[in-house]
Amino acid sequence: MKQNFTVRQGALDGIEACLSVARYKSFRRAAADLGVTTSAISQAVRTLEARIGTALFQRTTRSVGLTEAGERFFARAKPAFEELVAASRIARDLGQRPSGLLRLAVPRAAVPILLEPLIASFCKSFPEVEVEIAASEELVDLASHGFDAGVRLGQFIAADMVTVRLTPAFPLVVMASPGYLRDHKAPRKIEDLHQHACLRMRRSNGAIAPWSFVDGNKAVEAVVTGPIIANNYPTLLGCAIEGMGLVQVPEPVAAAALRAGRLARVLDAFAPTAPGVFLYYSSRQQMMPKLRAFIDHVKSEIRKGNKSRR
Repeated sequence: MKQNFTVRQGALDGIEACLSVARYKSFRRAAADLGVTTSAISQAVRTLEARIGTALFQRTTRSVGLTEAGERFFARAKPAFEELVAASRIARDLGQRPSGLLRLAVPRAAVPILLEPLIASFCKSFPEVEVEIAASEELVDLASHGFDAGVRLGQFIAADMVTVRLTPAFPLVVMASPGYLRDHKAPRKIEDLHQHACLRMRRSNGAIAPWSFVDGNKAVEAVVTGPIIANNYPTLLGCAIEGMGLVQVPEPVAAAALRAGRLARVLDAFAPTAPGVFLYYSSRQQMMPKLRAFIDHVKSEIRKGNKSRR
């Protein structure tokens, strides 16, 4: 049967004083060790004994010893108190310098393009921080899943998050392999997509994402069909390179394949612009030094990159 249990306010009061008395077998020496008066130590012991409901010490004018209840109490209280002190020390250290585990929720496509260079330089600068990258397209709640920060396209980040820009805005481009375009006439209008195999993205909410375009000043969404559905850009990109159909992805994701001639762009006149990729984190949390160091490092590396491109 489950028992009701409540930790009363001040339940730990007097433990350190009593442990010190038990250690030195002396109220005077315990007081000197803790830097308080002997009367303060005596009062703390009396209060703890009253709260527990039994005497913990046998006192005479010449000596101090433990009762049987005291022996049993301190056999368990001493290691428990030492664990609390150690836990406090660890928490204090994490709050004073960059150290511990930094957990980041990141889309798979962003890891090789954006994060690998940043993480490598960050780990060299802050060796006491361990970085865990959870690569997934799922839009997770940072706090409830234990993440310090995340990386996402700007349009998918909640309004109450603090953001740091990682990339400029970029187009969402439609591409296909040269082999596919030899066998199929390249689309010239959005309506032409109905005649093509289109590789599609399944969002984290289960819905298949339509393709987005702009036609003049008007935003257009096209519902397309095709042989492949995946939940991440790298998989779709690989299928497009193999000639399985057209794909629409953020331009930076396909930059290497475009430079190598493995993919070619189509429908550029209708390409919409995405706001870019951002690092984001909660504005409500008390920022730990590990996250503050990572944010400052990211900003510094981005400034360096911007200067080198000028």
